[in-house]
Amino acid sequence: MTVYFIGAGPGDPELITVKGQRLIRTCPVIIYAGSLVPEAVLAGHTARHLHNSAELHLAQIIDLIAAAHARGEDVARVHSGDPSLYGAIGEQIRALRALGIDYEIVPGVTATAACAALLGVELTLPDVSQTVILTRYGDKSPMPPGEDLASLARHGATMAIHLGVKNLANIVAELVPSYGADCPVAIVHKASWPEQDWLLGTLATIEALAATKDFRRSALILVGRVLQADSFAESALYRAGHAHLYRP
Repeated sequence: MTVYFIGAGPGDPELITVKGQRLIRTCPVIIYAGSLVPEAVLAGHTARHLHNSAELHLAQIIDLIAAAHARGEDVARVHSGDPSLYGAIGEQIRALRALGIDYEIVPGVTATAACAALLGVELTLPDVSQTVILTRYGDKSPMPPGEDLASLARHGATMAIHLGVKNLANIVAELVPSYGADCPVAIVHKASWPEQDWLLGTLATIEALAATKDFRRSALILVGRVLQADSFAESALYRAGHAHLYRP
């Protein structure tokens, strides 16, 4: 018996791995994050036991898994995006290890990747940014020392900020000193869902733009010069005259 932590992707049921889809369709037990995973992702499942973890606390989830373990039934534990990023799987894995229950992580398409695809941009442009910082806004749960937005912003890297749209004014205030008020910023709501929506502006204008929308949750903030960069060097990979293993 194995518990499969499956990344369902950002929302589009076609943005899931073949392996993840196969497991969802064959595991006899499914525990899915119903507040974030569309029901379309579960299409074709044959599970005898289907549970929405949005209605459960950790101990209840582990009890369901332990019961499946006793029956010898595999569990598809379905999370949104990629489960290794803000998936709250760490505490579940700790409990499974204590119980001696096997598990496997099946990666998924991240919200950051879906947002970049929607905006039609590359997040790592030569001479602009070669680093992407994935972080969140420290509201109810504080950030570890040195990981506040102001500290991370000093790198000038492309930044993807989760769970922050309700604190947009504070985020802008922390980022402007390092990025500049003219730095491009995008807010993407439910990337890849049928109701997806987005805004593109600058740190100086994004608050006024956001006031025209009702993005309260399931929104990602992307910040960085890559979002509107026209001037950047070509990569060495495809540069004429640049030799490598496959192109002497």
